[in-house]
Amino acid sequence: MDYVEEAELEMVEALEILDKRLITIRAGRANPAMVANIKAEYYGTLTPIKELSNITVPEARQLFIKPFDKSCLKDIERAINEANLGINPTNNGEVIILTVPQLTEDTRRKYAKEASTMGEDAKVALRKARQAANDKIKKDEAIPEDEEKRLLDEVQKLIDKYNKEVDVKISEKEEELMQV
Repeated sequence: MDYVEEAELEMVEALEILDKRLITIRAGRANPAMVANIKAEYYGTLTPIKELSNITVPEARQLFIKPFDKSCLKDIERAINEANLGINPTNNGEVIILTVPQLTEDTRRKYAKEASTMGEDAKVALRKARQAANDKIKKDEAIPEDEEKRLLDEVQKLIDKYNKEVDVKISEKEEELMQV
C-alpha cells in the first residue's frame, strides 16, 4: 500500500469517528443513537440497549424503547438514568418513553461549542495522518525527488479535502443545533 492511500484511510477513519461523536450531541430532537450504546445490566452482563430492545421515534421529540424481554425494563430505565442524558425516562410497564426537552439558547450554544471542539479534534487527527505520511515519504530513499514532491502535494490535497468535509459537518451540526 502506498503512503497516500494509507494517509487517506486514516483520514476517512478520523471523519467516521467525528460522525459517531456528533450523533451523541442532542439537538432537541429524539435520535435512537442517543441511547443505543448505553449499557444495561442483563443477566449479569452489561449489554447495549440497542441489543435488548427496539428503539423507535414516534414523534420528533419522543423515543420509545420496547425491550424484547420485559424483565429487563427496570434495568434499562436505571441505565438511562445513570447515563445523565438530562432526560427522565417514563416506564409504563411495556415501554420506556423518553421525551426530549426543548433546548435553551445557552444549551444550544454549549452544544455548538462542543461540536466545534469535536471538529478541531478531527482536524488534529487529520494533521497527524498527514504528518505521518509526509515523514514516511521523506524517509523513503527509493523515491526520486520529483516523485517525493508529487506525493507530498497529493497528501496536502487530501488533507485540504478532508478539512473541508470536517468544516461542512460541523457547520451543519451547528445549524441543526441553532434551529428553534
